[in-house]
This record gives sequence, C-alpha cells and structure tokens, in this order.
Amino acid sequence: MSLNSVMSTATSGMIAAQTGLRVTSDNIANVNTPGYSRKKISQSNLVAGGMGAGVNIDAINRVTDRYLTTASLNAASASGRAGIIADGLDNAQVLFGDPTGAEGTTSYFSRLDDIYAAFSAAADSPAAPLLRDQALANVNTFLSESARITSAISQLGKDADSHINGEVAQINDLLKQIDALNIDITRATVAGGDATGSQSIQSGLVDQLSQLMSVQVAPRANGGVTIRSNEGYSLAGEGPAVLSYSPSPTANSAISIVPALSSGPPKAMVITGGEIKGLLDLRNTELPNMSDQLGELVSRAAEQLNAAANVSSSVPAPTSLIGRDTGLDLETAVSGFGGQTYIALTDANNAISHRLKIDFTAGTFELDGGGPVGFSLAVPGDFLAQMNATLGGAATASFTNGALTVTGQIEAPNTTPYGVAFADDPAPVLPETAATKIGKGFSQFFGMNDIVRTAGYSPYETGLTATDPHGFTPGDTITFRLTDSDGGELRDVQITIPAAGTMQDLLDTLNDPTSIMGLYGQFSLGSKGEMTFRSAGPTPITLSVVGDLTKRGTGGPTMSALFGLGPAERASRGGRLSVNPVVARNSDLLPTAKLDLNAAAGVPALAIGDGRGALALAQAGDSTASFSASGGAGAVTKTVARYASDLSGAIARAANTAKSRMDAADSVQTEATNKRQSLEGVNIDEELVNMTTYQQAFSASARMIQAVKDMFDALLAMT
Repeated sequence: MSLNSVMSTATSGMIAAQTGLRVTSDNIANVNTPGYSRKKISQSNLVAGGMGAGVNIDAINRVTDRYLTTASLNAASASGRAGIIADGLDNAQVLFGDPTGAEGTTSYFSRLDDIYAAFSAAADSPAAPLLRDQALANVNTFLSESARITSAISQLGKDADSHINGEVAQINDLLKQIDALNIDITRATVAGGDATGSQSIQSGLVDQLSQLMSVQVAPRANGGVTIRSNEGYSLAGEGPAVLSYSPSPTANSAISIVPALSSGPPKAMVITGGEIKGLLDLRNTELPNMSDQLGELVSRAAEQLNAAANVSSSVPAPTSLIGRDTGLDLETAVSGFGGQTYIALTDANNAISHRLKIDFTAGTFELDGGGPVGFSLAVPGDFLAQMNATLGGAATASFTNGALTVTGQIEAPNTTPYGVAFADDPAPVLPETAATKIGKGFSQFFGMNDIVRTAGYSPYETGLTATDPHGFTPGDTITFRLTDSDGGELRDVQITIPAAGTMQDLLDTLNDPTSIMGLYGQFSLGSKGEMTFRSAGPTPITLSVVGDLTKRGTGGPTMSALFGLGPAERASRGGRLSVNPVVARNSDLLPTAKLDLNAAAGVPALAIGDGRGALALAQAGDSTASFSASGGAGAVTKTVARYASDLSGAIARAANTAKSRMDAADSVQTEATNKRQSLEGVNIDEELVNMTTYQQAFSASARMIQAVKDMFDALLAMT
C-alpha cells in the first residue's frame, strides 16, 4: 500500500470521527429538547480495487421506530379527544350546581323539590296569597334555571365551533409547513447531505398535528413523510390539503377538505381522533344529548303540573280560559277523543249556573241536561259553531292559531261575566267516562288551565294518527342531514311535502324505498302521534335538520318544530317554558281547588278553603309519567322526581366516565411516549462513551497522518 493510500485512509477515518463528534455533540446539546430524536451516523468500509481504502459516511439518520412513532401519534390523538370531552362535560356539569351543598340548595334539581314543597304549603292555606306567590315564584325559578342551563349548554356548543375553527386554521398551517419541509428533506437526502435538522422539525410538527386530529403517516422514498386522513385523503406529501369548517346552527357539522392537487368542491371528512374529534363529539352529540334530556325532564315536569292544574280551578273561576297552541286545526285536534267532559259556568257566588256536557262518543253537546245537539268533525267549523249555539250566549268559544279559548259572558240578571271551569274527570262524580286523548283530558290536551306554557310543542306528542290529514303545505321542503356513527356526513336529503293527504301519505313520502331516506332509515308515527326516525341497518344513523321551510296550515308550525325532529330542536326546548303570564300576573288564578259538579243549585261548587288542587300540584312530582327516549337514554316510565334524580346521577356519571377515559388515555400516551423516548431520546452516558470513542478514533487517525508525514519527510531528506 502506498503512502498516499495510507494518507487517504487515515483522512477518511479522521473525517468520520469528526462527523461522529459533531453528531454526538448535537445530541448532547438537545438532551432537553422536547421531541428531539437522537442522531447516529451510518458508515461502511470503503473499498478500492478489492482493497480496504478507509471508511465512508453513508448517512446521518435519526433514531426512530415506525411502530413506536405510530403508537405515540395514535395515543396523542386519543388523549386529545378524551381531554376535550372531559373538560366539556365537566363544564356542563358545573352548570347544574353542587348537589352535595347544604341541603342541596345549590343544585338545580333541588328546585323541583322546592316547587312541590311550596304547593304543599299552599294546600294547607289555599287562601293565603303569600303562599300562592311563593309557589309561583318557585316554578318560575325552576323554569328560569332550566332556560339558563339550556342557553349555557348551547353556548358551550358555540364555543366548540369557535375552537374548531381555530384548530382548523392551525392544522392548515401545520400541513403547509410539513409539506414544505418535505422539499428540504428530499433535497438533502438526494444530495447525500444531513437532513436530520429538517426531519426533527417535521417530526415535531407531525406530533402537534396528531394532537389535533387522527392521521396516517408513512415515509416517502426520497425522504420526508406522506400524511393521509382516515379515508385516505392526501393531507401533505403531495402538496398541502386545505381543511374548512362551516357550522350549521341546526344540523350536525363536520370538517370539509379540499385534498392536495384537487380543484373540486370540498368533501366531507371523517376524523376519528384528536382534539377536533372531541370538539365535534361535544358539539354534535354530548352537549345536545344532555340538553335533550334536560328538555325532556322540564317538559314532563311541566306536563304533570299542567295535568293537575287542568282538573282543578281557581276560586273564583277565571272568566276566560285561553289554551295553548296545539299546532293543529280544531277538527284534527278534537278527533280521537272519546267519553265525556264538562264545562261549568259559575256565578259570583261560585255556584254553577250552566253546565255544558261534551259527549265525544255520541258526538253531541248538552246544556243543563237539555236535548243533545249533534256536531260533525267532518264539516270544518261545525264543532265550534254547534258549541257556541248550544251555549246560547252564556259563553263563547273561539279557535285561533291552534289555541282554543272559552270566555264567560254576562247574562241577566248577572252584572259580571261567568267564571269558566273544566271538569275533565267526571267519573269519580258522575257515572261517565272521562274524555281523553293520548292519555290527556280535554282541558289538558288544549292547555286550557295550564300554569306552565311553552313557546314550542314539546313533548311532541301531537295526537295525530295515520288517517289524519297531515296539514302541511304541499310543495314545501325540509332538508335532512344523515350522519354516520363516526360523525361523518353521509349526505343531505331534501324532501318535498306531498299533495294534501293523510299522515300516512307523508310517511310514505319520507320512507320511499327508492329514495335516499328510505335506504338509510324509516320514519314512524307512535301511538301518541310522535314521529320518530330509526336507522334501517345495524350502523346507527343520526338525523338532523339543515333547513325546514314547511308550514302546517297558515302560519302554523314547521314539521321539525311540531314533531321535534333533529337534535337542535329537541336540545333547545328546555329554554322555552315559562309560567303562564295570566297566572303570573295574578296568583289568585292559581288552580288550588276542585270543581264539584254535583253541587246543588245555588250552592258554591268552588270553595275558597279547598286546597285539593294545590295538593294535586304538590303531588305532581310523584305522578308516574312516560318519558320519551332522549339524549341517548331509552324511553322509561317513572315519576318526575325519580327521573330528575336519575338524570342528576347520569350527568355526574358521564362527567366522571369522561374523566376516567381521559386519565386512561393520558396514561397510554405517557407509556407510548416513554417507550418512544427510550429509543429516540438522548442518553448522556451513551453519548459520552461515543464521544470518547470518536475522540480516540480521531486521535488515532491523526497519529497515522503524522506518521505518514514523518515518512514523507524522511524520504524527501534522502533525496
């Protein structure tokens, strides 16, 4: 071997050792840098003409393991999702107050107990105005708190929308940076240079991205990475994708994407992990479910209070009873009743002057035991016309905007209008069957003596049957959004209301097997006129409403409002209830007494000291009610008080479960990160050993070069 060959070999060794020292020093300098992966040099024997010619530096690589990296990224996505949900549910739970406070006074659910306790006190002294005022104040406090919590939960959803928009912008910025670094990494890799600096920066950006959303990462042949979504959309590696988010106020929302190198319209995107998935779960599922269950509780609590109020009366009876907006025309609302109900007209002494019997089984009116007057529901307006004719001016009935009104009139020799009281439960007094429809008496169905009113139609039990006219304007449209179990948007479907027909015709249009809706699920009408949607296949499909341009009749409710279609409609109902303004202005109209239909002529049928109506209101919390499926919970039959207790526990359990899942996800992430760091992280002891080794190798190569120099000097001296 010539001296030049020896010199070349020694020089390559010195360069290799110097490179090793540089890599080692860089590792030691970044020992505390988060996400830094240690580097190592790859070297091989340099051969020339079959003989060893020194050492070659093949590459400088980061020490990584694809499996551990993938596990770490997935764990980060799961942790991000779990953390967001846990924080969101904890914030929502706080809205209900602390049930462990002194006597539960700080808990929302204690407000119900306050209502029943106040009515119980009023039952003992029904003539005491302060007790009546306190009872109404407690009802108002409960409903106001319900509205406050409903609004606050809705605001949490809006906050989630803002947070999603911020994170989408951050994701787009990360994708641009990751894709740009691919160019630097590829250039350095092809040129045989050191790309580890850019690779470390890119790795850190990918880690940030995985915290925000679930991604699939794969190495590129020439260096850098390719990032794809769960469906395989290219996010980075072939150019940066652009994500966007446009939240709908009424429908479930999803992230949209314009993939790299694509010029088409945005496409719906499924995200299964990361903070954005947690925010979408909160916004589309968790918060609406909680609000829906709250709305079901408030609606049923109000329903039971109104049920007690509508078989009772104030003393004296009010001169006018104005019902609630049923959302129906009168003939459709009245159809389906059977049995008998009574309207009593009371004088200034609270005695019954007139008694109108409505016999729905026979289809007749009778005033004061006189001859029956028939009515036909097949003739529009006939029920109201015959009712007013039978009353003969002693009272008048009208029906406007879905609401029935009965008003007492002045009849000689009286100088004041008659009071109006309904008796929806004559069976205990008279040998007759009480008139009911979907389990409600006539007065309760029309809300004639409600103490709680709603601006909507919850609990969405319309009483409509398959043979009733649907009443919606033909040609109007409603647009549904179908979403799969992962929150991915399947498609939007527009349905056009068919020509005037029955509810069955409307259901047939919605469930048309040749249409998209019919493929994914079926609408059905329950025994109480409630409309529900059920997925057709084993995979659950969520239905929400993008837009509803339908109207029932002139100025009537939309289809989604009347039937409670879509999470937005159902989730907001808890904020629509309030004390009947007529009663709120005058607590004397609180129905604390019961009407005595058998009272003799001239004898008061309503007694000032009668507290049976107030007692019925006090017992409303112990009345069994049928609760519809809401917020992921199934339909149940139980008392209002028990449902409230169970809901309180369910909210606490949901928050605790989310916290436990967050802790578990954080533990998995910590373990995955530790394992990744045990391989990729810098070990000072190992690096010091490497530094000593490279120092010795450098020194040895330098001594060899010095020896060759000495030999050259000796040879030159001999010449």
